[in-house]
Amino acid sequence: MLTILHNPRCSKSRQALALLQQHQADLTVIDYQKTPLSKAELTAVVTKLGITPRDLLRTKEEAYQSLQLDNSELSDDALLEAMLAQPKLMERPVIFDDSRAVIGRPPEKVLELLA
Repeated sequence: MLTILHNPRCSKSRQALALLQQHQADLTVIDYQKTPLSKAELTAVVTKLGITPRDLLRTKEEAYQSLQLDNSELSDDALLEAMLAQPKLMERPVIFDDSRAVIGRPPEKVLELLA
């Protein structure tokens, strides 16, 4: 079972979802802006991705600048809290199963989880 953290307004997210549907993946779709993740869930996603919270941030978002998230002194916890407060700061789409995850950029990257 795969889960996609989806933003229907994002073309890459729509493309990744379409690819998964074309491959008839067993899939749960979560619009993470309408159904926000808990801190534990977001932490688990970051761990499965094998990255830091900073690596999951969308640096071109206005909120990234206004919250001064480029400050290297900010802790991972502070960055997670920022993404929880403003989910649009999170890179998308993220697709994961029980043990692995990928960011669907480019959308074809989601196919790694089908292998």
